[in-house]
Amino acid sequence: MQDARHEGPMNHLANALSPYLRQHARNPVDWYPWGKEALAKAKREQKPIFLSIGYSACHWCHVMERESFENEEIAELLNQNFVSIKVDREERPDLDRVYMKAVQMMTGRGGWPMSVFLTPDLEPFFGGTYFPPDDKHGLPGFRRVVTELGRLWKEERERVLDGSKQIMGRLSEEAVPAKQVLDRAPIELAVAGLKRQFDTDAGGFSRAPKFPPAGSLELLLREHARTGEAGLLKMVVKTLDEMGRGGIYDHLAGGFHRYTVDDQWLVPHFEKMLYDNALLTRVYLDGWAVTREPRFRQVAMETLDFILREMTDRAGGFHSTFDADSEGEEGKYYVWSQAEIERILPETEAKLFAQAYGVTPGGNFEGHNILNLPHPLADVAKRHSLTVDQLEQRLAASRRLLLPVRAKRVPPHKDDKVLTAWNGLMISALARGYQVLGDERYKLAAERAAGFLLDTMHTPEGLLRVFRDGKKSTPGFLDDYAYLGDALLDLFEATGNWRWFTAAQKLATEMAAAFGDPEGNGFFYSRAGDDELIVRERCFLDEARPSPNGVAAHLLLRLARFREDEALERQAEQALAAAAAFGQRFPTALTHTWCTLDEFLAPPEELVMASETDSKELQDMLRAVGQAYRPNLAVVLSRGDHAKSIARIPWLADREARDGKATAYLCVNRVCSLPITTAAKLRKLLD
Repeated sequence: MQDARHEGPMNHLANALSPYLRQHARNPVDWYPWGKEALAKAKREQKPIFLSIGYSACHWCHVMERESFENEEIAELLNQNFVSIKVDREERPDLDRVYMKAVQMMTGRGGWPMSVFLTPDLEPFFGGTYFPPDDKHGLPGFRRVVTELGRLWKEERERVLDGSKQIMGRLSEEAVPAKQVLDRAPIELAVAGLKRQFDTDAGGFSRAPKFPPAGSLELLLREHARTGEAGLLKMVVKTLDEMGRGGIYDHLAGGFHRYTVDDQWLVPHFEKMLYDNALLTRVYLDGWAVTREPRFRQVAMETLDFILREMTDRAGGFHSTFDADSEGEEGKYYVWSQAEIERILPETEAKLFAQAYGVTPGGNFEGHNILNLPHPLADVAKRHSLTVDQLEQRLAASRRLLLPVRAKRVPPHKDDKVLTAWNGLMISALARGYQVLGDERYKLAAERAAGFLLDTMHTPEGLLRVFRDGKKSTPGFLDDYAYLGDALLDLFEATGNWRWFTAAQKLATEMAAAFGDPEGNGFFYSRAGDDELIVRERCFLDEARPSPNGVAAHLLLRLARFREDEALERQAEQALAAAAAFGQRFPTALTHTWCTLDEFLAPPEELVMASETDSKELQDMLRAVGQAYRPNLAVVLSRGDHAKSIARIPWLADREARDGKATAYLCVNRVCSLPITTAAKLRKLLD
């Protein structure tokens, strides 16, 4: 099997940009990338298409490759009867969204690898996810599936085509939303749903498997800030604490794994995704701003440091994912035996580390140990007659000894493509990290990535999505424009650099032209005129990442309030109204969008900080702003080097530094405070 993968002749994926596609380049399956050549071949030869969609960090994608795509007999069946196309879902999320919806309609479930069979006109007629090579565990074998579908296409084609038409009809119906008047009802429904779903034992809002609920936590923080309801904050604190102590968090290097297979946040699926770490960093920073819990700050810092150290591209952006597997075993890179710990650490430190991190001879994962903090550090410290600070210092010293040992292991494969949308999320996290923590490294990394994306990926034809190893490809989708535009406004608020504001405006204009629905029903995910797509999707649901429609609305709303632009605000309102209608059925599945709805319904809040120089007083004010939790606050830094450009924002009139001192002006619902010239007064007002 392995020989087929590594030593066989190349198929049509050899020159693909995607690392995931290149992994399949020596399969005996005659794979094509999605494109004109493969689609024309299917039409010309009147062959159905086998479309396989996955991504490089997907464990079961690799399993299906080993079992079926490296199997010579199955490959021959595919090559004789189908045009086989391989797609990286991270590179072509438009295809993934459309065909995943079709698979869910056909089977009632979805996931990856996605295996879907299409007519030459690209209409789906059969689908599923992972198939074993032969019948097993109630699943039909892939060998039998391919054989039977090949026979049906040859002998009962009309029946196949009738089935595909029915699926197409349902897909088209799903694409049209209604509109709804905007009020707080969707937020109230979502919060009530989260209260019902909350896991009082381990936090989060589901049983196993448990996924990090960043959007839900952000919404609860907002509602707590608005209402003062203590129970909402307790849910956030419980969840952040349990995740930060669990095995889902990498206690040596920082950063979060994708999800856990158990209901205690202990046993992760070990892949690491850029977007998870961006979204979770923000919610930990916001959690710290509200509670001042030191552990939340530590987790956020360690996660950002992990991104800078291990996921930064030399060109300036950030890489996409780390696989779960190394040396063919899931989690092997991350787990420890007690004997290894005892070999590396001095005896007393090994004993202390084992007690703190739950290390035992039998382990908690296939005979090995996933590091986690099963007991509060205060309890461990008390047991050893230490203060918590003393304990943390000793544990940190042990972690510093273990990390370089782990780094010598064979690492998981990294998908080093740079995706514009995901980079937007990370730029936002770094900008927020700089605001809260004051670490210049985070600002510099955010600015470098933003500059790279604007200089390299933003072409006269529009924004591109994918960069790898000096090459770029794939016209951007709605999330590329929305996530990056919103991130540029975050960076503008953090730095006062006018470049980021003007770039965000340009992206928003292009986004509305390329993806806006002329009838005002929100935004399409893909551009008009793409004749390879069987339907143009709108994306209202939060999935692993925020709803692109919701983030587009947020970008437009923020620009509207900066510019006092009623037309932009109407566009944001229309996108939110379409989402609100859709969200009646799934209120807890649009929590990121409800954060934008909360901002839309709230009175506008604006803060101007004017200073002639980058003085200590100004820096103190910036920290006061960053460390306050005011999620709807629009911040403008009018500093000497950018003051003339920034003066174009209408509500900056007469907002100047007083008597040479850094001066702040806080306005809520168009009512402004007196000028503020000390960080202490500003902090008091913001709190």
